[in-house]
Amino acid sequence: MKASQFLISTLKEAPADAEIVSHKLMTRAGMIKKLGAGIYDYMPMGLRVIRKVEAIVREEMNRAGAIECAMPVVQPAELWQETGRFEKMGPELLRIQDRHGRDFVIQPTSEEVVTDIARQEFRSYKQLPKNLYQIQTKFRDERRPRFGLMRGREFIMKDAYSFDRDQAGAKASYQVMAAAYRRIFDRFGLRYRAVAADSGAIGGDLSEEFQVIAATGEDAIVYCPNSEYAANMEKAEALAPTGPRPAAARPQTLTPTPGKATCGEVAELLGVDLSTTVKSLVLATDEVNEQGEIVKSQVWLLLVRGDHDMNEIKVSKVPGLDAGFRFATLPEIEEHFGCKPGYLGPLNMKKPVTVVADRDVALMADWICGANQIDHHITGVNWGRDLPEPDLVADIRNVVAGDKSPDGKGELAIERGIEIGHVFYLGAKYSKAMNATFLAEDGKPSFFEMGCYGIGVTRLPAAAIEQNHDERGIIWPDAIAPFTVVICPIGMDRSEDVKAAAGKLYAEFLAAGVDVLLDDRGERPGAMFADWELIGVPHRVVISERGLKEGQMEYQNRRDTAATKVASAEVFAHVKERLTV
Repeated sequence: MKASQFLISTLKEAPADAEIVSHKLMTRAGMIKKLGAGIYDYMPMGLRVIRKVEAIVREEMNRAGAIECAMPVVQPAELWQETGRFEKMGPELLRIQDRHGRDFVIQPTSEEVVTDIARQEFRSYKQLPKNLYQIQTKFRDERRPRFGLMRGREFIMKDAYSFDRDQAGAKASYQVMAAAYRRIFDRFGLRYRAVAADSGAIGGDLSEEFQVIAATGEDAIVYCPNSEYAANMEKAEALAPTGPRPAAARPQTLTPTPGKATCGEVAELLGVDLSTTVKSLVLATDEVNEQGEIVKSQVWLLLVRGDHDMNEIKVSKVPGLDAGFRFATLPEIEEHFGCKPGYLGPLNMKKPVTVVADRDVALMADWICGANQIDHHITGVNWGRDLPEPDLVADIRNVVAGDKSPDGKGELAIERGIEIGHVFYLGAKYSKAMNATFLAEDGKPSFFEMGCYGIGVTRLPAAAIEQNHDERGIIWPDAIAPFTVVICPIGMDRSEDVKAAAGKLYAEFLAAGVDVLLDDRGERPGAMFADWELIGVPHRVVISERGLKEGQMEYQNRRDTAATKVASAEVFAHVKERLTV
C-alpha cells in the first residue's frame, strides 16, 4: 500500500471525552471515529488491525476443529422467550419491533440461536461433538458507554459454542478450546494471563478468563509468582488459615469510640492494628409466595476482618444465601441490633440473627467489634467465652497481596488486567430450556452438554494499546499492527535516487509477503515520523539522499530509542530478521 492511496487522518489532540490511553490514541491515530455514544466508525487504519485479529482467531478456531457460521444480528424474541432471557435480561438487551408489531432483539450473544441450530441439525450422537463459531457484530445497550472500544455499545466478538453428548465430552471440548485460546493470545504478542473465573449458577471449575496485563485494567488478577495459580478476584482464594485459635488474653470491655463509625477510625483511635478489628455486614434473605410477595425474611450477620472486604460471589455460595440475598434495610437493622450502622456487632443483639464468620475471623482472639450502642465498641471479644461459636464459617472475603497461595507455593500478588476472552462450560442450561435433544446411543433423547467461548475482537486492539504505548503513541505487536513495515523516503519528489531505492525496497517487501506501506506523500521528515510513531507501525526504514551516498539506510524498531544505520544492500534482510510474524 502507498500512503497517497490510503486514508491517513491523524490528530494532534484527542477529543475531550477520551478518558483512557487507548481511546485517545485510537482517535488521534485515525483508527476510529465516534458516531454516537458507544458507537464508532472503524476507519481503514483501525479496520486493518481488526481484520488481523480476526484472521488469527479464525485460523486457530479452524485448526481446533470449530466450524464457522454467521448468526443474525437481529433475532426473533421467541427464542429468547424460551430461555426466559427476553424478560430476565436487563436494559442492556435492546428490544425492537418490526412493522407488524413482532418482538426482536439486537443480539448481545447467541446462545439461543445456536441452540436452535443444534436441535434442528444434530439429531444423533454420531454427529457429535460439534463446535460452531461466528465473528459477528453485537450490541449491548450499556448505560454508560465509555473508554472508546473498551466499553462500547456496538462491538465485534468471536463467540463459539460446543455441543457434546455428555459431561466428559463437554470437558474435553472445553480443554481443546482453552488450548486454542492460548495459541491465539500467544500469537497476538501480548502479555496475558489465563485466570480461573467463577462459574456462576452453573457451578464447577471450568471457567477461565484471558486477561491482558495493563496498569489501567478494570479487573484485579490474583496470581502466585512461584506457581501456575491464577484467578480473578471473584474466584481467588488464599490458603485456609490453620489453628489453633489463640487463647483469650484480654477482658471484654465496653470502650467509648465517639464519632468513630469505621474500623479504620476505631483502630486509629485505639492505636491498634486494623487487622484486630472486625466489621459487621448485615444481609437479608426473603421467602416469597406464588404471587412473588415476601412472606418471611431472615437477617444474617457476616463478620469480616477490618482490613478485608466481603466477596459477594463467595457469599452467594454460602448455604442459605445461595438462593439470593440483599443488604438489610435500616428498619431491619435497627429491629435486630437496636442500633444504626457504624456500631454493629454480634453481642447484645435485640433479636437473633444467623452469624457467618470469615475463616480468618473464626480463628481470631481478643478482637474489636461494634457494641450495638452508638459511639461504643467492644474490645477483647473472644469466641466461646463472650459469644457462641458462629453458625457458619466460610471463605467470604477478597484475597489481598501477601496472602498465602492456596497451592502452598508462595504468596499471592495482584495486578490489573483487561478481559479479552472467556471460556466457559455451560452444561445443559440452554439445551434443557429449549428442549434441544439428540438421540443417544441407547436410542433415547438426551440434552446437549454445551460450552461457550468468547473473544472481544474490537476490544482486543484497545487492550493491546493500554499495554503497549509511550509518549509518542501506539506500539503495536507485529502480528496485529495495521502495517508491519513503513518506508519513509525523504525528498523522493526531488531525488530520483531516493525514489528508485524506495520503490525497489517496497517491491522486495511486497514480494516477500510483508505488509508494507510506502509513505509517498512528500511530508516533511518530522511530520512523517510523528505520524508513524503515533500510529505505531513496528518497523521503519528511512531513505535519504545523503544516506544513499554513504551506502546506508536507517532502520528503527518502534521500541528502539534511536535509529540504526544499515548498509543499503542489507536493509531488506536486516528488517526480515527483526519481524516476528
